[in-house]
Amino acid sequence: TAIDLALKQFEHAGNMTERYGALAALVQSDAPARFDALEAFHQRYLGDALVLDKWFQLQAGAWRWAADAAPTLERVRELLAHPAFAIRNPNKVYALLGTFFRGNPGEFHTPEGHVFWAEQIIALNGINPQVAARMARTLERWKGFAPRYQVTMQAALEKVAGTEGLSPDVAEIIGKALG
Repeated sequence: TAIDLALKQFEHAGNMTERYGALAALVQSDAPARFDALEAFHQRYLGDALVLDKWFQLQAGAWRWAADAAPTLERVRELLAHPAFAIRNPNKVYALLGTFFRGNPGEFHTPEGHVFWAEQIIALNGINPQVAARMARTLERWKGFAPRYQVTMQAALEKVAGTEGLSPDVAEIIGKALG
């Protein structure tokens, strides 16, 4: 019943806020209709960069309802190549990567998620060190996690720490985290 109500609200919404609320309910479900709704929302608001940031956030913050569903990380990787995403635009980075790193712990805190984090921090360091530093803070409290998570977090932090040309801001955050 909830899925049907969300679909009706999405289809008959009088404004973006109502449509977005319905889309959020659909995205956080296992309803197959969520894919069509995401595409329809994207097409409708293609020219509005701020609304597309919300579209990125929804997808980066989605979780899996079934064990056999694709990890959210796969979708985040796909969205990095989306024409509306620009790694040089801090708002896009915060919407996609920031939401995934900070707002989706169940999907992010995996060995693959931690490797991905290191890759992105290293890439961002060369583009915008301040954004890289802000994203690096995601793992600064890694020692408070269960030991099975700490292993891959520490490896990711050490990978970033070993990167040549690391900005002072990123180096400071990583150094303090590892210290």
